[in-house]
Amino acid sequence: LLRSASLHWATPADVSRLVEDFGLRLVLDLRSPREIDRDGPTPVAAAGVETVALNLIGASRELPETGDDTDPLLRNYLGYLDDQPANVVEAVRRLAAPAAGPAIVHCAAGKDRTGVVVAMVLDVVGVERDAIVEDYVLSSLQIEALFRRWTAASGEPMPEDLTPHHPRAEVMHAVLDRLDAELGGAAGWLRESGLHASDLDRLRARLTA
Repeated sequence: LLRSASLHWATPADVSRLVEDFGLRLVLDLRSPREIDRDGPTPVAAAGVETVALNLIGASRELPETGDDTDPLLRNYLGYLDDQPANVVEAVRRLAAPAAGPAIVHCAAGKDRTGVVVAMVLDVVGVERDAIVEDYVLSSLQIEALFRRWTAASGEPMPEDLTPHHPRAEVMHAVLDRLDAELGGAAGWLRESGLHASDLDRLRARLTA
C-alpha cells in the first residue's frame, strides 16, 4: 500500500516501475471531479491499471466545514468523514478485496485526503499510533517541491509562507483520538458507516501477512 501525490505527473519510467516492478493493480484517486477534469486521467490509468475515483470533498463547497471553532485543518479532515462516508468506506473495501493486489491511494498532494484514509487503514491493521502519525508527517518533506511544480505549471508565484500547507502531527493525532473516543477507533467508524466485519478481517490479513 502506497500513498502519493497526484499521479498525473508520473513519467514513463515511473509507470514502468510501479506496474512492472511493484506490480501495481489498483489506484484509488481521491481528487475532486474538478481536479480530475482539470488535470485529466493519469498515465498510470492510461497504462491499464484499475483506477477508481472516490471524491472526499462535499459537492456543495470547496472544503468541508463543521461550523465551529475547531482547528481548520482538523475541521477539513473530519469533514471528509462527515461529507463522504460512503466513499471512505468504499476506499477501504476496495483495498480489502481479495483481488486488490498492490495499491496506491492518492489525491493532489497525498497528505490530506490521502493522509486521512491511509491513517485509518493503518489504524485498522494495528500500526502503532506514533508510527501512523510519523508516516503522515513525512509529506512535509515534499511540500516545497510540490508547490514549485504546481506554480511552474500555472505561472502563479510561489506562496511566501508554506507553513499552513504542512501536515501537523497534532491534527492527525486529534482525528484518530476522536475516532477512538467516539467509535472505538477507525474500525468502529468504518463498521458504523457500513463496512462489513469480513472486509476489516480481509484488510488485516492482506496488510499484516
